[in-house]
Amino acid sequence: MSLVFQPAPEPDAEASEAGRLLFAGPCDFLKGVVAMDGLPPADRVEVCFAGRSNVGKSTLINALTGRKALARASNTPGRTQEINFFTLGERHYLVDLPGYGFAKAPVSVVARWQALLRAYLAGRPSLRRVFVLIDARHGPKAVDEEILTLLDRSAVTFQVVLTKADKISQSARKEVLDRTGTALARHPAAYPEIVLTASETGEGIPTLRAIVAGIT
Repeated sequence: MSLVFQPAPEPDAEASEAGRLLFAGPCDFLKGVVAMDGLPPADRVEVCFAGRSNVGKSTLINALTGRKALARASNTPGRTQEINFFTLGERHYLVDLPGYGFAKAPVSVVARWQALLRAYLAGRPSLRRVFVLIDARHGPKAVDEEILTLLDRSAVTFQVVLTKADKISQSARKEVLDRTGTALARHPAAYPEIVLTASETGEGIPTLRAIVAGIT
């Protein structure tokens, strides 16, 4: 039986407070990793954020943590060339993966990122969920399908987060949710709830915080 994909519900008061407390605590940049032997110990719950270049990944991480410059945003696609680890409290890692798609970098560099990404996703025992960011104005693209297929093969649960939801109308939201759900139905590793977010207005931020706090 196929999963029915739907918007993630707003958290109840207890879950919302757990998410708020988690992200109100200390969150610090730990290190940027360019090779598997540089990964920190897999000793805490780990969630990571993936998305094509300029999807708003750094902006979303900053909105979640309430810190304007924790994750560095760049207008240059493909600028982030490392797997960036952040400590969130004493029990979580937040991980910012390199943006994929139209990276302005030499082919050899892009190939090295891709190899590192595959190795990380397939071999990280503490990785509990990947949040795949997709621009709500455009919906899933072919380049997103590549990462979703990689996550299927790596048997890593992923959850789609639609960014920039404040930039589209309510009717457009329904259309992109339907289209995204249809695309996700082909992927066995997909989590059945889609999170709509808007970093500028704060929409969806409490929901996403609560989801992260609830992952063990």
